[in-house]
Amino acid sequence: MSKTASRVAGIVISALLAVFLAFDCLTKILGVEASRKGTAELGFPVGQTAVIGWVLLACLVVFLIPRTAVLGAIGITAYLGGAVTANMRVEKPVATFVLSAVYVSVLLWIGLVLRRPELLRVLGLRGRAD
Repeated sequence: MSKTASRVAGIVISALLAVFLAFDCLTKILGVEASRKGTAELGFPVGQTAVIGWVLLACLVVFLIPRTAVLGAIGITAYLGGAVTANMRVEKPVATFVLSAVYVSVLLWIGLVLRRPELLRVLGLRGRAD
């Protein structure tokens, strides 16, 4: 795949995930009943739903700024790690609920690496000669 095609694929993946995560933020911040119910089912106080949405939104904004995208990806990955833990705690189905946050994290990083292939070298996944 050419560098241009890789970059475009990375932008598309990142944009689709950003829309998905922005929708999740908004449902939490606006207090949509389904979000409040999901928060309660996970054992969190319903009043914390908006706070959870604001935290994700902050990470998403940092991710969307090209200079700080890596920091944003780390923040979103940490946020989704919390989602994995919360779903495991209440014994949600593994493949659908627990691992869905892992799937999103993997796609997030794939999109970022396709946009910025030099990250592979920084992570030690590609040698200097590549």
